[in-house]
Amino acid sequence: MADDSGTASGEGTPSRSGTSSDDKKKKLFGKEIKCMMYGFGDDQNPYTESVELLEELVIEFITDLTHKASQVGRTGRVQVEDIVYLIQKDPQKYSRVKDLLTMNEELKKARRAFDEAKF
Repeated sequence: MADDSGTASGEGTPSRSGTSSDDKKKKLFGKEIKCMMYGFGDDQNPYTESVELLEELVIEFITDLTHKASQVGRTGRVQVEDIVYLIQKDPQKYSRVKDLLTMNEELKKARRAFDEAKF
């Protein structure tokens, strides 16, 4: 009987489709995750497996949240308000999202003011 585990070259984690796009996906947040792990007390060079696992979880979270947001708001469009609506049930995430959105607006205003003063 054939083995349908989906593992590529006998390595530990199953690959969904075995294509190079999976390899490309896995490298989206690696550098940032390593820095965050170090910032939260891990080794400066954490295990590759740990980084890959966290990256997989992050991508899964973002994908699930985006799919849910596309069902909440306008069909075919995901807007910030849709994400905020879904996040509001978690007080910590909601607070952080509000802080980041506020900071983003402040940065936009500062850039506009700087560009206007420049000309």
